[in-house]
Amino acid sequence: MKRSDMDTPFGRVLTAMVTPFDAAGAIDTQGAWDLARHLLAEGSDGVVVAGTTGESPTLSADEKLMLFRTVVEAVGDRGVVIAGTGTYDTAESVHLTRQAVAAGVHGVMAVTPYYSRPPQQGLIEHFTAIADASEVPVIVYNIPSRTGRLIEVPTLARLAAHPRIVAVKDAVGDLAFTTKTAEACGDRLAIYSGDDILTLPMMSVGAVGVVSVASHLAGPQIAAMVRAAAEGAWDEARRLHLRLAPLFSACFLEPNPIPVKAALDALWKPVGRPRLPLVPASADTLAAITAALALAREA
Repeated sequence: MKRSDMDTPFGRVLTAMVTPFDAAGAIDTQGAWDLARHLLAEGSDGVVVAGTTGESPTLSADEKLMLFRTVVEAVGDRGVVIAGTGTYDTAESVHLTRQAVAAGVHGVMAVTPYYSRPPQQGLIEHFTAIADASEVPVIVYNIPSRTGRLIEVPTLARLAAHPRIVAVKDAVGDLAFTTKTAEACGDRLAIYSGDDILTLPMMSVGAVGVVSVASHLAGPQIAAMVRAAAEGAWDEARRLHLRLAPLFSACFLEPNPIPVKAALDALWKPVGRPRLPLVPASADTLAAITAALALAREA
């Protein structure tokens, strides 16, 4: 799948959506519906459901499927819904991918299998099995800080030959690695930043956009920054980036999604406390986000 500057697989700004919970800790389906609609209205081209920010390790397969169905219905034709279907078990990932496709999602995102730390050939076979089972495009999620295993550039290049593996969410945190990925994969694999603070630098070397956490709070400003970069208006993109940078940092003062959930609770609507082993944010973290958001919204 080749892409042009105006033909990205899923748009330019995707929000890695939090999973709202009710007071008893169950999934709040009305909250998920409302949040998905809100994010699209605030500038996101689509949402990623049941990813890391959505607390996927604590969600059962049935809960994930319920979320996929709810958000697909909420979004309709307003944007795209990407289902987080990757786990450390290839068979489970394949099964969940098929269920997500049947629920009507527009794409799936598969994270590197975590904990077992498979070799590169294992990664190739894992992601190929998911893509073979899918009828929709696949985003490979490269985040070695959480999974313990890097998807190396030659592996990404081999995966990009699959007709349904069309993108990578790059959360490696290394601009040199992103550059090498762009060099090796060219127009065959769209690169999305997986780290808000690196979105602008990554776009300067070929990324098409971002899978964002901070877009829960500053969606219009992030969309404007990404659009400016895509259009080559680098001075404006840099101005917006510098305004947003304190917010990007504040959203990760504690493990994601602890800070952004606290901010949504305080500044939008209740989304519930995170599930254990995560805990609610400190008052200092919430204060830092609130101050940073005020600066971002002046952009």
